[in-house]
Amino acid sequence: MQARMKKYGISRNEIDTFLDSVLVGRLSTCNEDGYPYTVPVHFVYEDGKIYIHGLPQGKKLDNLKANDKVCFEADQMISLIEDGVEAPCDINTEYISVIAFGKAGLLTEVTQKCQILNKVVQKYTPRLQGRPLPENMVKGTAIIEIEIMEITGKHYQ
Repeated sequence: MQARMKKYGISRNEIDTFLDSVLVGRLSTCNEDGYPYTVPVHFVYEDGKIYIHGLPQGKKLDNLKANDKVCFEADQMISLIEDGVEAPCDINTEYISVIAFGKAGLLTEVTQKCQILNKVVQKYTPRLQGRPLPENMVKGTAIIEIEIMEITGKHYQ
């Protein structure tokens, strides 16, 4: 383990709390040429898995079909720490970040997709929760499920 992770690592409970609250993450897949492809995504964290919703076609889904290994990252810059600092190189950043490695697949079961989409509504537009989701929209939405193999988090304050 890196020295910084030992000193600034956060607990699994802190990771869970952070993933429940942060609004944007980044999903990295590998394209057919072996290059990483990273996109910002809205997501929910449920039962130790990460779920991402989106269009049923596109580059990230094409990449997942060829290689299900992914990396997911979320972070939040809280502030710059510059009180009493006179040299530009001495400024630091207060932050929290999480990185997860896992395997991704697509949910196909409509009931499962509805459950996750309702969690998305609850997280991002809580004033609309409880309203019915049109079945054609649910069927036409891709839901990526990431089974986490390894997850770490760190912070600096």
